[in-house]
Amino acid sequence: MAKVKITVVKKLNHKALYGDNPPATFTSAPECDILDLGQEFIVEDVRRCPPGFCGWAFADIHRDLTLLSYGGNYSENIPEGTSLACCTDGYRPVIFKLERIED
Repeated sequence: MAKVKITVVKKLNHKALYGDNPPATFTSAPECDILDLGQEFIVEDVRRCPPGFCGWAFADIHRDLTLLSYGGNYSENIPEGTSLACCTDGYRPVIFKLERIED
């Protein structure tokens, strides 16, 4: 199994997603307050969430981490050993760049 680096590349809030016409009423949904833009994590074992990483986001991107960790790749339009993935928070999603670390 290869290690995979996760980098936080974009954080969105409800205003960026829906403008002034959100599909649900809520008082506030700021950007994710667990992760920081540019923050990096190394996944050494895809069965374990790295310390400090959001457990919900880990569950959301787990299949992509597993594919890269075991040497898989996506289509020819995506650079080998990389992927973009995001958590499924409909109010404040976070987008991650995933990169396989070749030893």
